[in-house]
Amino acid sequence: MSIHNKIELMAPAGSFESLQAALDNGADSVYFGVEQLNMRARSTVNFTIDDLAEIASRCAVKNVRSYLTLNTIIYDHDLSVVKTLLNKAKEANITAVIASDQAVIAMARGIGMEVHISTQLNVTNIETIKFYSLFADTMVLSRELSLRQVKNITDQIKKEDIKGPNGNLVEIEIFGHGALCMAVSGKCYLSLHSNNSSANRGACKQNCRKKYTVIDQETGFEIELDNEYMMSPKDLCTLDFLDQVIDSGIQVLKIEGRGRAPEYVATVIKTYREAIDSYYDNTFSKEKVAIWMEALNTVYNRGFWSGYYLGQELGEWSDVSGSMATQKKVYVGKGTHFFPKAAVGQFKIEAYDIKIGDKILVTGPSTGSQEMIIDEMYVNDTVAEKATKGDDCTLKLPFKIRMSDKLYKIVEA
Repeated sequence: MSIHNKIELMAPAGSFESLQAALDNGADSVYFGVEQLNMRARSTVNFTIDDLAEIASRCAVKNVRSYLTLNTIIYDHDLSVVKTLLNKAKEANITAVIASDQAVIAMARGIGMEVHISTQLNVTNIETIKFYSLFADTMVLSRELSLRQVKNITDQIKKEDIKGPNGNLVEIEIFGHGALCMAVSGKCYLSLHSNNSSANRGACKQNCRKKYTVIDQETGFEIELDNEYMMSPKDLCTLDFLDQVIDSGIQVLKIEGRGRAPEYVATVIKTYREAIDSYYDNTFSKEKVAIWMEALNTVYNRGFWSGYYLGQELGEWSDVSGSMATQKKVYVGKGTHFFPKAAVGQFKIEAYDIKIGDKILVTGPSTGSQEMIIDEMYVNDTVAEKATKGDDCTLKLPFKIRMSDKLYKIVEA
């Protein structure tokens, strides 16, 4: 848990760009997948086993905890891979493994690695917590619980003094923001049925996010489901009732989004970091919430709802197939050089024009996700107002860039 005795803010990392964005914007912990045995095996770049040491060392520099997600269904032929992966993670000083299969849990415990129970196991009651406390220190509760049910569980953990293997009270983690699935904790067969691509092995094809036409088999009458993607829930957002979330007694707030871009991670983590800190210094207010919600709306989202936390029994469905973000990025060019003494970055403009006053975004494996407004620029070594395709453009930057970092312009969606 966070060293500041606040709830821990956990960030998704689907790439080194996103990992760095999380570290730069105030995450207390990050979770990531390696190779194919995680629930985002197909939707992210995904790290390799050789990246574990680099992930651990970047996290250590910022005193951030690192969690390896190993939570798919595991078959016999996966067991040797699981063993290798866990040993390498332990060797690299990865903090813990997030698991749902008993084989993974047992193997991790066998080598003395900290275990966190994944949402895939659907933990919904105190007796289940007691059972898994024999193996795990932290548990992610089912996303279908209300805050009242969550509070009941955290109260009982204290009352009954339920401790994990580390000797401390079991910590409770819940999802705070990001995509939700129509299936209970993501256990869905649609993708396997239609594409032979199993969601439960991290290879969901997202059938639920598409538009459908319903046909009456007897009459042939067709209904197009207008304005509602009836299997595609809006994104979860708890920021506007974050005070109630923290008061429920949780220790970890998890942000979903290993398949989303680094600027998504940067914006969402920065926003929730401010909101959490604001709660603890007693400045959390409706006025601030309005500003934070505006920020969250700028990055990928399917519209927002409160999930099941406030007692709602049915989901709220999205009325668009893609994002409702108020901003989008367009590719401009790539980084070619950085002059450290002058703090100037040089870019080759390959696509879109940029000009003074534009908001730009630079992303890269070491750079993470950095945004700024252009207030001066040089084009082909001359002061200029605008740079176009083919130009070499230099900008004064408050951050370092690397070769091949990508430059984008942020525009209204």
